[in-house]
Amino acid sequence: MNSLESFKRRPIARREFLALGGAAALLPLLAACTGGGSNASTSTGGGDGSKGPITFWDGVGPGQFNAESKTVTEAYAPKKGLPKASYQVITTPNTYEGLQAAIAAGNGPAVSGGYAFQAFQFANEGAIAYADTLVANLKKAGIYDDYPASAWAPFKTSKGYVAAPWGFDIRVPWVNQALLNKAGVDALPTDWDSWLAAAKSLAKIGVYGFGTAASASSAYGGHAMVSLMINNGGGLYDENGKPDATYSRNVEAMDFVRELHAAGAIDPGSVSYTDQNLYDSFKNRKTAIGFTNATLPALTSLPKGELVMPDPIKGPHGDVGTLQYLKNYMMYTHTTSQAGSEAFMQYWLQAFIGANGLFAKGDTGALPIRKSVIALPQYQSDPNTKKVLEQWEPIAKGYSARGTTLFASLAAADNGTAVQQFAQTMLEGKTDSKTALATLQKGLLAVSS
Repeated sequence: MNSLESFKRRPIARREFLALGGAAALLPLLAACTGGGSNASTSTGGGDGSKGPITFWDGVGPGQFNAESKTVTEAYAPKKGLPKASYQVITTPNTYEGLQAAIAAGNGPAVSGGYAFQAFQFANEGAIAYADTLVANLKKAGIYDDYPASAWAPFKTSKGYVAAPWGFDIRVPWVNQALLNKAGVDALPTDWDSWLAAAKSLAKIGVYGFGTAASASSAYGGHAMVSLMINNGGGLYDENGKPDATYSRNVEAMDFVRELHAAGAIDPGSVSYTDQNLYDSFKNRKTAIGFTNATLPALTSLPKGELVMPDPIKGPHGDVGTLQYLKNYMMYTHTTSQAGSEAFMQYWLQAFIGANGLFAKGDTGALPIRKSVIALPQYQSDPNTKKVLEQWEPIAKGYSARGTTLFASLAAADNGTAVQQFAQTMLEGKTDSKTALATLQKGLLAVSS
C-alpha cells in the first residue's frame, strides 16, 4: 500500500471489530474488481481453483503502481490445481477501516498489502494465515537469502510469521543546499547544534529549517517527532514494549523542537499541512530542511542535486537514528486455497526484483530491502539513495523503539489520533515538552493491549 496512506486514519478498537461486519456492505470498497473475490469461501486446503481466484487487495499507490500491479497479477500462471489471482484496489477514504470492515464481514481478501503493524492486530482477531510455509518455500527456492535476516525477524511471533516484508519506508532529513548557501551556512548539519544554527540563519532569509506536515490527513508531523526521539536514543515504548512517552530522552528531543520553534524554523501553517503542502513547500523553496520520505526529490521539480541528504545527524549524546517502517504483504484465513495464497505470494514477491521489476520501474513509493534490488544501477548510481541505503537504513528503528519487537498495539497507536495531536501541539510551541508528552502517554496507554 501507499506508504503515506498507511498512517492516516483512526484505528478500530477491538470492541468495534465485529460491529463493522454490518457496515461493510455500505463501503465503496473496491475498484477494478474481477469476479469471484468477495464471496469466496474459506479453505485451508490445496484447492482446485473452482471456488474462484486468490483475491489480492491493495491500496492506492503512487504513479503507475496499481496499473503495473494489476498487469503482474493477471499474468500469474499457477501450477495445475491452484487458483489464479484477481487484483482489486481499495478505494475507501480510510483504507485501514475498509479492510477491517470487510474482514469482519467475512468478505475480505485472501492476500493484501498492509499498514506497518496491521498484520499483528488482524492475527489477534484470528484473521491472519501465518506465513511459515511460505518462508519454508522461499528458503527451498533460494529466495530467502536475498533478504537480510533483519527483514523477517520483526514479523515472527510465537505463532509464526504474520506477514512478508517487501520494502521499507524511512524518515530522513532533506536539505536544500542552494538555500543553505544563500543563508551563509557553509556545511550541512551534523548535529542538533549545527541544525539549530542553520535554522536561525535560514529564518533571516524567510526560509524554514524544520519542515513537516501535521494535518489530519498527514502523519509526517508525528513521524518527525518520533524520528527525533529515536535520534536521541529514545522512543515511544520501552525495551519491553510498554508506552514510555515521558522518557527523559524524549523530553530532550521535544525541547529541541521548542528551540526550533523559538528560532522561527517552523512554518505556522505546518499544523494543517497535507503531504502535498509539504512537498510544495520544498518545491517553492519555503522550506530548506525537513523530515520526509526518501523519495522527496522525485516529488518536487527542483534541479537535480539541489536537495541533498546529510550524513546521519548526531543527537546531543552522540546517538544517531531515525524512524523506519517495514512494508509488508499478508495472507488471510479467508481464501479459496491456502496453498494458492502461498504460491501467489511467492510469485508476487518476485515481481519486485530484477531489471524489469516493480522497484526498477520506480513506482513503489518505498525503498528495497532485497539485495538483488539494492544492487540495481538506479539505486547504486544515485548518491542520495545510496546514502539512505548505506548510512541511514542501518541505524533506523521501528515505531517500537527502544525495543526490537513489533506488536498489535502499534497498529492502534500508529493509526490513532494521539501522536498526530501531539505533533500539532509541539509545532504550535505553546505547551512545554513534559506536559505534551504526558498527554501523549495517556493516549498510548488507552490503545495498548
